Amino acid sequence: MQYEGRIYRPPSEADAFILQATIGCSWNHCTYCDMYRDKTFRVRSLDESLADLEAAAERAGRYVEKIFVADGDALILPTDHWLALLTRARALFPNLRRVSCYAMARNIKDKSEDELSALRDAGLSRFYIGPESGDDVTLKRIAKGDTFAGHVDAAKKARDAKIEQSVIALLGIASERTHEHAKETGRLVTEMDPEFFAALTVTIVPGTPLAKLSRKGKFEVPAVPELLRELSEIVEHAHPTDALFRTNHASNYLPLGGRLPRDQTRIIEVIDRALAGEVPLRDERHRGL
Repeated sequence: MQYEGRIYRPPSEADAFILQATIGCSWNHCTYCDMYRDKTFRVRSLDESLADLEAAAERAGRYVEKIFVADGDALILPTDHWLALLTRARALFPNLRRVSCYAMARNIKDKSEDELSALRDAGLSRFYIGPESGDDVTLKRIAKGDTFAGHVDAAKKARDAKIEQSVIALLGIASERTHEHAKETGRLVTEMDPEFFAALTVTIVPGTPLAKLSRKGKFEVPAVPELLRELSEIVEHAHPTDALFRTNHASNYLPLGGRLPRDQTRIIEVIDRALAGEVPLRDERHRGL
């Protein structure tokens, strides 16, 4: 198996085999992200990816239950390329139960309904989508490349194809627009209606456009109490049908879990207790990307 550069995957894919079918990110403009800035985007050849599947099967075929297809937005792969990978994966891994990837809204929208359904039938069952915010002003500022409406449209296409969605929001990314960000992000989660929803906390990473803005005094991560109030407001406005909610990523100060909207009141109460100093927060030394 061959890997190029740093490899990233969602926390819930910690035990997955990672197939690096694309190198880097086809967009790679988001101001806060440095994950793929050291790579020039390209699609690995189908033969290379199939060879990696074969190598993984030889080493641990019966132990592989999940495959995460990397890098940043592998859904951009042509559908026939995807179908070849998925068909071979099903043949090689008898206990395979999930194939997933990161996906941008624009890449979901670029696939037809028939293409998405074919991918789901072949085994692609979950998208990890990071709108980060539902506030269009913030989305433009961070160069996300998609809008509130674009993410809602993409989510509907994925939902119609019966592909699960795990949606990610980014606390603190809106700076002074915290209330607009929180309200609109909660509303976006409601409209996208994902099966999973997670919140991360923004980190200023050296070398990113956000770091340059920070040095110029044009961006500042809100103080911890403001981050917690922002999280509470997002939860207050998020009413998906039934989403598993987590803030267990290492970037967060307050790990939480529950289901939305069922546990909304309890989650907000825990945040209020944390603001009052009654619930301990993660030590700064233990936070990370």
